[in-house]
Amino acid sequence: MAEEVHQNSLVECVPNISEGRDRAKIDQIVAAAAAVPGVEVLDVDPGADTHRTVITLVGAPGPISEAAFRLVEKSAELIDMRTHHGAHARHGATDVCPFIPVSGISMEECIELARSVGKRIGDELGIPVFMYDQAALKTERRSLADVRKGEYEALPEKLADPHWTPDFGPATFLPGPGVVTVGAREFLIAYNVNLNTRDKSQANDLAMEIREKGRAVRIEPRTPYYSSGKLLRYLPGENVWPSGLTGEVFSSREDLEKHLLDHGTSLKEETVFFGQDLDALDGEMVMKRGLFRDCRAVGWVIPEYGRAQISINLTNFHHTNMHDVVDTCRALASERGLAVTGSEIVGVVPYDAILESGEHYLASQGSSRGVPVQDRIDTAIQSLGLSDISPFDADRSVLGNPSTRGSLAGMCVDDLVDEVSRDSPAPGGGSIAALAGSLAAALSSMVANLTFTKRKYRKRRDEMESIALEAQLLKDELLRAVDLDTAAFEGVIEAIRMPQGTAEQEDLRRQAIEAGYRRAILVPLSTAEMCVKVMALALRAALRGLPAGITDAGTACWMARAGLEGAILNVRINLLEVADEEWKSEIQEQVSVLLKEASEVQKGCQERLEEILDS
Repeated sequence: MAEEVHQNSLVECVPNISEGRDRAKIDQIVAAAAAVPGVEVLDVDPGADTHRTVITLVGAPGPISEAAFRLVEKSAELIDMRTHHGAHARHGATDVCPFIPVSGISMEECIELARSVGKRIGDELGIPVFMYDQAALKTERRSLADVRKGEYEALPEKLADPHWTPDFGPATFLPGPGVVTVGAREFLIAYNVNLNTRDKSQANDLAMEIREKGRAVRIEPRTPYYSSGKLLRYLPGENVWPSGLTGEVFSSREDLEKHLLDHGTSLKEETVFFGQDLDALDGEMVMKRGLFRDCRAVGWVIPEYGRAQISINLTNFHHTNMHDVVDTCRALASERGLAVTGSEIVGVVPYDAILESGEHYLASQGSSRGVPVQDRIDTAIQSLGLSDISPFDADRSVLGNPSTRGSLAGMCVDDLVDEVSRDSPAPGGGSIAALAGSLAAALSSMVANLTFTKRKYRKRRDEMESIALEAQLLKDELLRAVDLDTAAFEGVIEAIRMPQGTAEQEDLRRQAIEAGYRRAILVPLSTAEMCVKVMALALRAALRGLPAGITDAGTACWMARAGLEGAILNVRINLLEVADEEWKSEIQEQVSVLLKEASEVQKGCQERLEEILDS
């Protein structure tokens, strides 16, 4: 129940509208989406030649879905596809509208979000809607290119074909808005790797090695560059059957098939992947896959940078992330006498992606990953060389970074203490309880990280790192709760101040006060739950950490216990204002369980503390 308080879901939505020349229309369409509270417009990128604008929005699931709907509605009102001509493929006023999970939300939830928005567009606006990519309702509609084939001009015939009945909305050609294609996909990271050369061919040679689609197979290269080798081709009439995996040449298709089967693939699978006809291979180049899936890459030269780059799109960073490609590019470049000088992120990068890169490099260094989030992000920035061309601003470029900088949590210690001491009711005990828990988690992480660094305890490294990582998560959640608790109490005050001149106003005020007190209960209850978890971590640190840190682990346990007790006091006082006896009983039962668990953990920690101190 208390977990509901800390949901922090963030979704990116990137609508592409078929208008790139009339700035007044573009501004009106963007304004329709931006008017939704909780939605931020990250970027508006119009193109005159393409006659298309890419709009990047972020927000929580509810606001972002409303913003997307309003944008589609306004686009249909202002854009007439009958007069639209541009360089980019298109078939609707809002051509595509993908939803992308950023943080705190799964792909499955994004799929449901996309489908609900698609249905609403069809039902309320009466516009035909196709679902694509991860949100596709039919397998053959996953590819955007397939759905958009023939573009706007093909819609009258396409919509009359039962095979192309829209997923939502009418199977009717609407000349003005056309159709809308709504989907869900993974985040695309636009990522460039910088080289110490101005030679495009050298960058392209590396690009073809790493990209999923790979390259033509060559043998006997004359230079360190793979592209200097001799092309291999299928020549069935001459009994030449080369392997795209190893470059070996077999004298029959049967022998090649056996070889490929030993490597977990087949000739059909490989030729289909590269769009080749298995029955018409004579003279066709033998292809090999690149090193990374979900990776597109090409080499180019940027004159203003004075260097070549490998321009990379990572279409699913869960499969291939930035550190994967840059580490490999460094090795490949070194083999060719080149050097990677750094890299750059174009636009924004998901928090989870850069955090994973930071943890990768910390692990490579033999350092604990259980350090503050900012330390992990800084490690990624330095290790990836993200400031090679220009300074990398994490606050601007990392999307979904769960900041702990609240109005209270961002204060200097002396200012926070002074603020608490004043005659206002908030911040009060709930905020201080959360702060106590956060400090306890920090101490637990400190003991674990100190133990991690000691050679004597190297066999406990995994265990200590696990404690530190969990403690860091709890530390940040509890630090955010410092402000959440004050905000919850202020919600009660606002409800109490609501007008009560009529029976209807009185009823609304009563409901608001009840809801306010429930939230003012759930926040400290969540704090209490987290404090018990911190106590358990402190106990593990006391039992398994280095003895020199036992008093720090003991302090952490007592501090977390203080946070727990303080949070529960806030739960109890606010429960007095709730009328629902069944709900109150559930909360009281949870409190009893937490107090019992805390007493057992405290006892174990104190016994270990006394044991070490007495020795």
